[in-house]
This record gives sequence, C-alpha cells and structure tokens, in this order.
Amino acid sequence: QVQLVESGGGWVQPGGSLRLSCAASGFTFSTAAMSWYRQRPGQVREFVASSFNGGRSTNYENSVKGRFTISRDNASNTVYLQMNSLPFEAAAVYYCNAHPLRDHAYWGQGPQVIVSS
Repeated sequence: QVQLVESGGGWVQPGGSLRLSCAASGFTFSTAAMSWYRQRPGQVREFVASSFNGGRSTNYENSVKGRFTISRDNASNTVYLQMNSLPFEAAAVYYCNAHPLRDHAYWGQGPQVIVSS
C-alpha cells in the first residue's frame, strides 16, 4: 500500500523560506520519479519540480528555478522541497507525487503554504 505523508507546510512571510517533506512507503523509492506539484486558488494543479534517476537528475518549472530545490534521501524514502525567497504567488497547496517504475502515479494529501505579511 503506497503512502505519501507530507509535512512542512504553513505560513511564511514574503521572501521567507519553507521546506516541505514527503515520506514515502509501499514501493521502491530509489527508482521512482518523485515530484512536487502545486495548486493555487482557482487554478489547475501545476508541475513544480521533479527528481528522477535516483536523484541524479532534477527538473524545475521555470518560475521556481534558482529559488526551489528538490532533493531526496533514498535511505529514508523521503523527498524534500526547499523553497526560498517565496513570493505571494507561491501560496498554494503543494502535492507530493510518486511515480514508481511500472506503476501509476500516486499523490500525497497536500500541505498548504500560505505566503502573507
């Protein structure tokens, strides 16, 4: 049974930082593509960042490049999203996504990130 347990959401002032975590279980984490998506109010869910090839490769949505960093610890089956210099428009529900080999994708519950002064 696949489980994705996210943590680290909350309130932050503009320009601040937050780190999201997603602890995974129920599949072979080291070979899975792990990603973060977000859904802003009134908008569709959008891609933020992904880590694949065991963490050797990453990909980012253009607007977060240089400010967000995706990383993973294959020993603890955890993927992280470090978010720095957060602007107001980064406020969203952030979803962890796991795509194990030869399986469909799974979603976490989505911690909310609030960016407000």
